[in-house]
Amino acid sequence: MGRRQLPAMRRACETARPFTRIAQAMSVALFTSPHLGLALRRWRLLHRVKQQHAAELFGVAQSSISRWENGQQAMEPAERARLEQLLAANLSAAADQALARLVNDSPRAVHLVCDLTHRLLACSATRAGQFGVPLSELLGQSLWGFCTEEITRKEAALDDLGWREVLAPPSVEFFSGHNDSAIVPIAPSQCRWTRLNLSDGNAVRLVETL
Repeated sequence: MGRRQLPAMRRACETARPFTRIAQAMSVALFTSPHLGLALRRWRLLHRVKQQHAAELFGVAQSSISRWENGQQAMEPAERARLEQLLAANLSAAADQALARLVNDSPRAVHLVCDLTHRLLACSATRAGQFGVPLSELLGQSLWGFCTEEITRKEAALDDLGWREVLAPPSVEFFSGHNDSAIVPIAPSQCRWTRLNLSDGNAVRLVETL
């Protein structure tokens, strides 16, 4: 069989200049988490924040917080952006930076992303060697635009596994096909996701190729 043809928009991403290619890939498939309500509830419980206080933080009624958490009401774009900023993973504490160093120094193909936004936070040299652009151009960028169909399906199934409901869910292993990307190529392989909590309670995801 011949090589699968890339959609026109994606072909344009792969043939543009490196920095432009990354930006275009992000716009092709920008990740918008449908799970912010669950993440908000978990953040409140972890930090002992009552719904009324959360409502004051976001300038909404307490009933809106309740409906967000139960998935009964969609957030406005500005509300979603503010919540994503609150819940996004940042490696600011010393312990979090130590975790990043362990990932960076690993001899295996492994990287660390924000569990909510899929922004790349840390990466081993082996994994970086698989990229088609320098690691510096990908750090801090969401990798969601490069995911495979299998990754998309597994992401959609995480809530059924209790991924965001418990403090330390079991790791998830699955097979992923290839993605036809020259920027962040994914070859057919067995993958493992492990959810870890940072010092502030926000979550990161360790991604391993087995």
